[in-house]
Amino acid sequence: MLEEIRYEYYESVDSTNDRIKERAHDNEAQGLVISAGTQTAGKGRIGRKWESPTKDSVSTSLLLRPDDISLEAIPTITVVAAMAVRDALSNLYGLEGKIKWPNDIVLGGKKICGILTEMEMKDNKVWYVVVGIGVNVHNTQFPEEIAFKATSVDIELQKQSGEKGHRSEITKAIWESFQKYYNIFIKTQDMSGLKEEYERYLANLNERVRIEAQENSYEAIARGIDDRGQLIIEVDGQQQIISTGEVSVRGIYGYI
Repeated sequence: MLEEIRYEYYESVDSTNDRIKERAHDNEAQGLVISAGTQTAGKGRIGRKWESPTKDSVSTSLLLRPDDISLEAIPTITVVAAMAVRDALSNLYGLEGKIKWPNDIVLGGKKICGILTEMEMKDNKVWYVVVGIGVNVHNTQFPEEIAFKATSVDIELQKQSGEKGHRSEITKAIWESFQKYYNIFIKTQDMSGLKEEYERYLANLNERVRIEAQENSYEAIARGIDDRGQLIIEVDGQQQIISTGEVSVRGIYGYI
């Protein structure tokens, strides 16, 4: 169980995930959160770089030391983190995001956050897990290659209230929501207690999507998730399971 959260903030770091790893190697206890005003070497999924403009976004990472967790359950923590980001933005600002499987939060059809979970083994057991989250908050412009699919809290709030987001309160709300969901997840080490809520916000549920794998791409219908957080798809009337990290899922006519 995740019983307490301790916060540290730095103006600039190379990577909040890497800072957490360093502390994990120094035997830091579970529950440490490190956040930064900017990252000089932020990381995204599949080896991508995560842009962290100075004081425009939330860059935050949490240390977990899950006892006796199975390797198969680790990827599901990323899915749990997605629920936490969606819940936090809803509670704070009424921004009702959707989850593009497995862990992208989308508002107005565009991505607002990135999540990267990393782990290390020791003595054939999971030694620690790092959950890293980046949320676009004050960003108003994005690099050309992602501008078509990126948004921020401020951009979305401008559409409804004109207020602006606050990075510190977003960070705190995310980890409070994560604590709530993680403690449900860790009891069973699966999504059985969270699947219904996750699917309620799943973008493209029962709609056609494009599955983009390394060897080929094909169309399918998204039917929900299983207890491990894997996506259930239907192809030619037959259901299949795809795992996080294997593929990318896109809408037929755009990002979602």
